[in-house]
Amino acid sequence: MLFNSIDYAIFLPIVFALYWIIPPKKIQLQNILLLVSSYFFYACWDYRFLFLLMFSTLLDYVSGLKMGDTSSPGLRKIWFWSSVCINLGFLGIFKYYNFFAASFADLLNSVGFQVNFGLLEIILPVGISFYTFHGLSYVIDIYNGKIEPEKNLIDYSLFVSFFPLLVAGPIERATHLLPQLKKERNFSYSNAVDGLRQILWGLFKKIVIADNCAEIANGIFNNSTDQSGSTLLVGAILFAFQIYGDFSGYSDIALGTARLFGINLLKNFAYPYFSRDIAEFWRRWHISLSSWFKDYLYIPLGGSRGGIIMKLRNTFIIFLVSGFWHGANWTFIFWGFLHAIYYIPLLLSNNNRSNLEIVAKSRILPSFKEVTQIIGTFALVCFAWIFFRANNIQHAFEYIYGIFNRSFFSIPAEFYSREFQVLAGLIFLLILIEWAGREDEYALANLGFNWYKPIRITFYYFLITLIFFFGGNEQQFIYFQF
Repeated sequence: MLFNSIDYAIFLPIVFALYWIIPPKKIQLQNILLLVSSYFFYACWDYRFLFLLMFSTLLDYVSGLKMGDTSSPGLRKIWFWSSVCINLGFLGIFKYYNFFAASFADLLNSVGFQVNFGLLEIILPVGISFYTFHGLSYVIDIYNGKIEPEKNLIDYSLFVSFFPLLVAGPIERATHLLPQLKKERNFSYSNAVDGLRQILWGLFKKIVIADNCAEIANGIFNNSTDQSGSTLLVGAILFAFQIYGDFSGYSDIALGTARLFGINLLKNFAYPYFSRDIAEFWRRWHISLSSWFKDYLYIPLGGSRGGIIMKLRNTFIIFLVSGFWHGANWTFIFWGFLHAIYYIPLLLSNNNRSNLEIVAKSRILPSFKEVTQIIGTFALVCFAWIFFRANNIQHAFEYIYGIFNRSFFSIPAEFYSREFQVLAGLIFLLILIEWAGREDEYALANLGFNWYKPIRITFYYFLITLIFFFGGNEQQFIYFQF
């Protein structure tokens, strides 16, 4: 069930109505309704994988209880590592087995040993990387003594499976979400309207921006050998807006949906394309994943402490693992490697925390220096996105080689296309709105509140009209494959 589907447009109001019919003091009944709805939502993808989700949930729940019940360090360690290894084992089998088998076979074949490992013909369970990380953070926090085990199975299961975040995040923490599931939640009209505004903005970014960018970008990437350098450059830029509109749009819909039920999820995007350096970009892009790797991998490895060698090692590990998390392909690993290369000069010069505030805060326009920094950072990000989007490493390098030739200075054929011209105008609208709302939680959070009411309502209806007008080509969210 896609967020941008008719099915979801029917599902959400039904769950919303049933949820608020239940008296606020009946917290457990509300949670049961949300859990059943979440399992139904997930089963709509493939009911068989629902049992894998339930098993993973039960495994971490029991492991947490057992770690809390015993005073033996040895038993705590056994339960902890059992949970971690089984969870990562499932993730490895479904997501990475074929990659390792094929890569190892290619390596042996290259040195003269002819082998052919059998590959598994299995479907990747949607959202497995996300709900696995929910469970891992929970058992790690218990093992480290940061939280107490959750004794209520319904509450814990809902923490893992809450449908807005189930298939593509944000990656929640037990310390943030579980307390909200245990307290009384009263209906708030202003909170619900705020949630609807965020859903509206998410749908605009997904349907109007991302899906239309995908139409042109896919055509360019899939036929890259026949394109001019300038056209390939346009394809890379359009993919940058596609993946941003797609994933941040999903996150806005997820956060807005959760607000309808009186629940606040972790913020996942903070206007990353307005970043002035790569370090700032990573503080603003997929925030829940970046913070997860920082807390559960980077800091335990030693973080930025120690000498230069340790700093370099930890930086490369965190970015390479982040790339590999996205998919079992060398393109994702190289994408992570590139970002490590981008990041290291900032780390070594102690400039990785130079831009903590949003750009041009309390100002209408950025300075010339800020503009050049934003453009430079965006160019680096777009270059790396080529590897993220390419079919394989060879395709990525051929694509880059195709950009940097004489045809780079030609006028892209797309410029004469009516579809591209409309899309360029829509992207410009996206940038204007996000710039105007960049200091808020999301772009429409406070935009237009001081406008004359009919103008504000007309603006909302304008966005709705664009969504319906461009809503015929329903496409799956990119991050569902991760």
